Amino acid sequence: MPDKRHTPDALLLMGRQCPYCPTVLKALQSLEQKGQISKLNVVELEEHPEIAAQYGVRSVPWVRIGPFELGGLRSEEELQEWASKAGSPAGMSMYLSELIANGSIDKCLDLIRTDSHQLTALLMLFMDEDTELNIRIGISAIIESLQGTPELAGIADDLRTLLTHAAPSVRGDACYYLSLTGHEDAAEWIRPLLGDNDEAVRQIAQDCLNDLAQVN
Repeated sequence: MPDKRHTPDALLLMGRQCPYCPTVLKALQSLEQKGQISKLNVVELEEHPEIAAQYGVRSVPWVRIGPFELGGLRSEEELQEWASKAGSPAGMSMYLSELIANGSIDKCLDLIRTDSHQLTALLMLFMDEDTELNIRIGISAIIESLQGTPELAGIADDLRTLLTHAAPSVRGDACYYLSLTGHEDAAEWIRPLLGDNDEAVRQIAQDCLNDLAQVN
């Protein structure tokens, strides 16, 4: 059995008239019995409607496993995967991807502002060349919302390393994101990309340098 010190707690909010809640409850109880979640708390919202307000929940079933808040019907296999990834950057990267896909950009921003280390998970998602276009657009929206903040400045060095990434799309986006950090050396780091072998990257670098020159 897994060591419960390294497994997450789970919370299930459910309703008596919900047709999907018993399925999710059974799945979570199974995971608890297997030691894949350390403790399961179940709340019936008819008895405790204040809990729904506390978590901003409007529909059930709703599950929180570690840091992950998951709505709707979920299989035992899916819940097990989330439980196994709780606390890992890879898990948070997967969670951010799901939030972005669902249009929950504000939720992503709240997570990052609460814990800036979650930007590491966002960078993992950004570096993955298999990340879909709609997710990449969401990542850009998040980064742009953080322009000039300490959180974004904190990953300037990470973005600098991505300026030499094998994929031109990653180099170009990293260049743009770096220009938004407000780092004093951003222009110096970006300038070598004016000689990049990809035309689009060269143009992005020039545009970023022009923007930085206007700011300074």
